[in-house]
Amino acid sequence: MPLTHRIEPNQAICLSSISADGKHLAGSRKDAEKEFFKLRDELIEWQCKLYAQGKQSLLIVLQAMDAGGKDGSIRHLFKGVNPQGVQVASFKAPTSTELSHDYLWRIHQEAPGKGMIRIFNRSHYEDVLVVRVDNLAPEEVWQKRYEQINHFEQLLAENRTTILKFYLHISKDEQKQRFQDRLDDPESHWKFSLQDLEKRKQWDDYMAAYEDVLNRCSTSWAPWYVIPANQKWYRNLAIMKVIVHKLREMNPQYPPAEPGLHNVVIED
Repeated sequence: MPLTHRIEPNQAICLSSISADGKHLAGSRKDAEKEFFKLRDELIEWQCKLYAQGKQSLLIVLQAMDAGGKDGSIRHLFKGVNPQGVQVASFKAPTSTELSHDYLWRIHQEAPGKGMIRIFNRSHYEDVLVVRVDNLAPEEVWQKRYEQINHFEQLLAENRTTILKFYLHISKDEQKQRFQDRLDDPESHWKFSLQDLEKRKQWDDYMAAYEDVLNRCSTSWAPWYVIPANQKWYRNLAIMKVIVHKLREMNPQYPPAEPGLHNVVIED
């Protein structure tokens, strides 16, 4: 499966014209999963080198509609990776302290340090998504944020943070089925909220908001990828291919050994 799904800068897209079904883009599920596990082993190796080198970092942003698969992606992609070098940040409604600062203040504090992989489960883009759809701020406020976000991400990139952003693209029908699966399974009820149904009624508004994000904030230094996510196995492979390809480009290496180690003798 070739690398696909990247949104180029200033590329005008319409989400309704992009299929959320990835089956036709890969071979069999068995072959896709075999490739995924091979790439995950490579990811684990690259993560060790990134952490040991301690000179650059990787930020992975995940956005999706409810039930889009953010949590599942994180579990599958990073299973077996050293947790010392991988951290997840989730952004919920801001606290009173966070609201007393600019909207990027809390985000910047969670940016990855050197040697780290940081995953944003939702992100600063909520401030041009839910804020827009739910009218939490006037348009004259959130319209300025696209350019501000681009500059913020450029700042991170210029300080050796590589940024990859993934929109997990599911269909409205697939969301309905996943909601129903959660309702049918008592052990999954904790994943469901009646508020999810209210958000579902705003589907078209969210699609319009996401289209603006993708069209205005996919840059050479922080590209967006629209990942067909109706099939979880395809979603996982598509994201993994992008991450591993980027780590190959970053090419972190173990630092050289301290001089004189070959003469060291450990005494009793």
